[in-house]
Amino acid sequence: MDKSLLRNFSIIAHIDHGKSTLADRILEFVGAVDKRNFHDQLLDDMELERERGITIKASTVRLEYKAQSGTTYILNLIDTPGHVDFTYEVSKALAACEGALLVVDATQGVEAQTVANFNLAKELKLKIIPVINKIDLPSADVERVTLQLVDIFGFEEQDIIAASAKEGIGIEDILERIVAVIPFPSGDPSKPLKSLVFDSVFDVYRGVIVYLKIIDGTIRFGDTLKMSQASKTYKIEELGVLKNLKMTKVESLSSGEVGYFISNIRSAQEVAVGDTVFNAAEPIGQPLPGFRKLKPLVFCGLYPVNSGDFDNLRQAMEKLRLTDASFVYEPENSVSFGFGFRCGFLGLLHMEIIQERLEREYSLNLILTVPNVVYRIKKRNGEVIDVDNPEKFPGPQDIEEAEEPYVSMTMLIPTDSLDAVHELSRTKRGIYSATEFLGADRVKLIFDMPLSEILVDFFDKLKSVTRGYGSLDYEFIGYFPTKLVKLDILINGDRCDAFSSILHKEGAYEKGRNLVGRLKDLIPKQLFEVSIQAAVGSQIIASEKIRSAGKNVTAKCYGGDITRKRKLWEKQKKGKERMKQFGKVEIPQEAFLEVLKI
Repeated sequence: MDKSLLRNFSIIAHIDHGKSTLADRILEFVGAVDKRNFHDQLLDDMELERERGITIKASTVRLEYKAQSGTTYILNLIDTPGHVDFTYEVSKALAACEGALLVVDATQGVEAQTVANFNLAKELKLKIIPVINKIDLPSADVERVTLQLVDIFGFEEQDIIAASAKEGIGIEDILERIVAVIPFPSGDPSKPLKSLVFDSVFDVYRGVIVYLKIIDGTIRFGDTLKMSQASKTYKIEELGVLKNLKMTKVESLSSGEVGYFISNIRSAQEVAVGDTVFNAAEPIGQPLPGFRKLKPLVFCGLYPVNSGDFDNLRQAMEKLRLTDASFVYEPENSVSFGFGFRCGFLGLLHMEIIQERLEREYSLNLILTVPNVVYRIKKRNGEVIDVDNPEKFPGPQDIEEAEEPYVSMTMLIPTDSLDAVHELSRTKRGIYSATEFLGADRVKLIFDMPLSEILVDFFDKLKSVTRGYGSLDYEFIGYFPTKLVKLDILINGDRCDAFSSILHKEGAYEKGRNLVGRLKDLIPKQLFEVSIQAAVGSQIIASEKIRSAGKNVTAKCYGGDITRKRKLWEKQKKGKERMKQFGKVEIPQEAFLEVLKI
């Protein structure tokens, strides 16, 4: 095919600015799907994505568009997520493109993730087309948003396209701009094959389906391929493209094209996203650089409720990691739950989505432990260790210095919320960095903040104090010294490792009191008294007791001497003490889920 008629582009935006709706309208406009098979969020093929109304995974589709000039172009479109937790999906998608549509909501304006995604595309030197979406809404302020795009990103006013994905306004203008300004892919079809793996999925019947972009050379049906990170060779059993949402077989793919191949790869571990695929008969010198590795920021333990599901959980995680390379895991053992995995995520939403996908797609019942970040501890003997699990936290006598991860937090907020956001950031131990006014009504505020402080409820509180108009994006900046303690929960004197957490010294008392109070309400009464304590080292900082369930042992005594009743009460007392010594407190699963919310 003529490479000059090929356009690879992506749609990027802040969450809920209309990327998936715009992708739907483009598919409809070029006739990629008939009205019978059409439904909203067409590229979001996961039930979870449609349910929550968010894109979790980047999706690709190949389209044919006949331009006003009469020339037919091939468009490879990739729809991407907008939430900060799925930035890795966006960076993967952009690596397979030469251009991007930057979509901004006409009612919300430029938000934090808009800026972050623009910077990602700029780093990769992509051609960016600005689009103002939702111009049909009564609250749309196109003039204000146009000024923001000009001031913040330096776009020319005449280059900004006003559109409504819902109403289908401006779709043809967008497509015409794509074929006019986005460059066709570089690369030489006559060179040895060099292609980039940017995604893969596992199919029960066909094995791993590998999605790739051809950088140089040509790949043909029946070729024998090799991957730079694996020693095996693979014979292509099916080669194709995702034409109009359907897998369509082709005989060959040449440089610049995006497609897939199937080679009966049964082990999910053999394929790595970012790997270079080349022809086994034509070895290449230097493999492609791949993608920037993103380090997980949030860790928690993931355990099957039924210990017999451990192998099923491991296989499910291997297959899930094919579609999400930013998710990491390693086996671990817990006193409370037995065998499970210590998992790393890019954020709390990422953690929630992975848990839900494992439970729905692989029919597993799971328990999560308290999420925490990775701390760096320098011991007195000079050894430096990374602690991602409270069990690995050394005793206070062994610690010389403790460090915790900090992030640079960029918040885009209304000007009248400035004081409230400053106050909120200071309560979360934030360090002020910079303020930048973006027009009359928006301000960009930057704080350096401990990652552990923003994990659970910071975004909710930011939305509250800014009346829903605040947005945030964060980037890891390094480790800084801090005072850390390990908080343990003791139930009848026995430590429950699932409730252990590492936190800043100042917040230990409040967290301990909250935990103990919540557990007192959640743990059902036993036949013996249960004591719940929060401890830092050997010091008890909070304590509660759950009274035993009463049993009237003197009900059968309808008269007689009081000593007879006393004898029965004494016998019951000794029995309860013995029961407390050997009895096991059953903690319901809701207790673990409730503790996550504290």
